[in-house]
Amino acid sequence: MSVAAHDVPPHLQTFLAFDFGVRRTGVAVGNRLLRSATAQPTIRAEGADARMAQAEARVREWQPQALVVGVPFHPDGASHENTARARKFARQLRARLALPVYEVDERYSTVEAAAQGASDPDAGAACIILEQFLRSLP
Repeated sequence: MSVAAHDVPPHLQTFLAFDFGVRRTGVAVGNRLLRSATAQPTIRAEGADARMAQAEARVREWQPQALVVGVPFHPDGASHENTARARKFARQLRARLALPVYEVDERYSTVEAAAQGASDPDAGAACIILEQFLRSLP
């Protein structure tokens, strides 16, 4: 579910973002006050259970008040196979962690991170996703 910025309650201040991938999932942490994000080590896991276990460990480590998941689309806005996978990941996070989960259109975030010289494009993409989300908040 994509959420408009005005639907994010003001008491939610700290966020953990994921740039979902089948083999690698980028992670970033950030807050509403600074509207910035910091890259975290990328989750490298094949298989939904291993990925979810690592995502849950990051949530325990950072104790965010909400999560942000990048959802990829084709350039024309059409969904594809990874769109469904990212949304399923978001639903699983919501169900397992009982935290608000916000979806962000993340078209080109990995390409942008690589163009900016990110040493880890997946973590860089998670930063871009989270900063885009934070800038949209009132």
